[in-house]
Amino acid sequence: MFVGTCSDAGKSVINAGFCRILKQDGYRPAPFKAQNMSLNSYATPEGFEIGRAQATQAEACGIDCHTDMNPVLLKPSGEMMSQVILNGKPVGNRSAYEYFRKDDNARLFDEAYAAFERLNSRYSPIVLEGAGSISELNLKKRDIVNMRMAKRVGADVYLVADIDRGGVFASVYGSIMLLDDDERKLIKGIIINKFRGDVSLFDEGRQTIEDLTGIPVVGVVPYFKDIYIEDEDSVVLDKRNSEAVEGKINIAVVKLQQMSNFTDFNALQFDQRAHVYYTTDLSQLEKADIVILPGSKSTIKDLQYIREKNIPQLLKKMYAAGKSVIGICGGYQMMGQSIRDPQQIEGSVTDIEGIGLLPLDTIITDGKKTVQQEFYFLDEDELCKGYEIHMGQSELKAEAKSLVKTPHGHADGIYKDERCWGTYMHGILDNAPVINRLLKPYSDDNGKGFCYSSFKDEEYNRLAQHLRQHINIESIYESAGADGK
Repeated sequence: MFVGTCSDAGKSVINAGFCRILKQDGYRPAPFKAQNMSLNSYATPEGFEIGRAQATQAEACGIDCHTDMNPVLLKPSGEMMSQVILNGKPVGNRSAYEYFRKDDNARLFDEAYAAFERLNSRYSPIVLEGAGSISELNLKKRDIVNMRMAKRVGADVYLVADIDRGGVFASVYGSIMLLDDDERKLIKGIIINKFRGDVSLFDEGRQTIEDLTGIPVVGVVPYFKDIYIEDEDSVVLDKRNSEAVEGKINIAVVKLQQMSNFTDFNALQFDQRAHVYYTTDLSQLEKADIVILPGSKSTIKDLQYIREKNIPQLLKKMYAAGKSVIGICGGYQMMGQSIRDPQQIEGSVTDIEGIGLLPLDTIITDGKKTVQQEFYFLDEDELCKGYEIHMGQSELKAEAKSLVKTPHGHADGIYKDERCWGTYMHGILDNAPVINRLLKPYSDDNGKGFCYSSFKDEEYNRLAQHLRQHINIESIYESAGADGK
């Protein structure tokens, strides 16, 4: 199990790397995180919903993702509320107070453990991931994802510390010393992550940490930027491009407050023809050739948000001037004529006018569709892949032309013309035929045959090699009573 001294210490990435290492060494690993909090989710093959990070880690293992890998998912919806997803299906909305102060966590802990047991009966070993810091004393009694879970399953625990933040000695020592004795005994090693420079310069620091804690430092992992692993948290968007550039097809993603599934645009970032950036600044949006309205956990609230910034008027003006505007999931709903929420599922607003670029009306419903799909994009011959995760049903006007069709006849989305379309299909832009059609009005180049799935697979191998170079993998195997093969 990999736990952290803080959030964003690199647990998810190290977990993915170890999943690939174990696969390479002949094991059949699977990832597990009892509880995840994220707007970045994914649909399992069975049609359920889990955190995207565990889907990524399952990919590193070379297996299909399953709800048992992430039995509890919290999807923040603003105003200190979260939708609770249990075993892949919504079970209601809870405030932070309700979630952490009520008795339900005992049930959730048992549900999470049952999921672990099912997973453990099918795979070996299980690579668990903690959340945030292991030493949040005010939440400890109700925590179901860190040391409480480690104790229940008897995991070997490795503490990941982010040295790039500074204060690594205090964070490591404090995190360990604040544990109970029986928890501290589970900590088998410490991993210093995101080190900049020559790792040998930390030899003295390594020894100091070992002397202070009595626990070995099993690795010092250098900071890297040249290995690509999908990010889990949208906080990374703050570090991404926010302005247009010269000499590229500029693609602006509207940076919604409740943006979900921002991974929809990762493949685009690797296309040499395009420049992807995230903004709500009108001057930067206007410089774009293509504007994308992404998914949203709170579509009506985000539509109100962009209205306050006068973005809908700008999008209509840009489309009229010959630029492209497309929408995915919540963004697709926003591009329609109206959105109604008669049950007040998203909030107090029951009816709102859409942007009006596409001929559809949407009703927010309490039913949630989660499904993986294979589909054909317009008249393209290549079978593409994507997934749907959405609440709400959209009624298309008679004149609407479908954007995609599955081999089984299911149609989705609206194709207005080559510069204006929308769809519920997340992951649609992971497919080369779709990207080429999106960029076609702005480039005669059909790209270089970039395959996103093959690219990701090679990056898992590169990550595994990076960790092998800087972490004592054999000591981890020895502690677990296993042998590297």
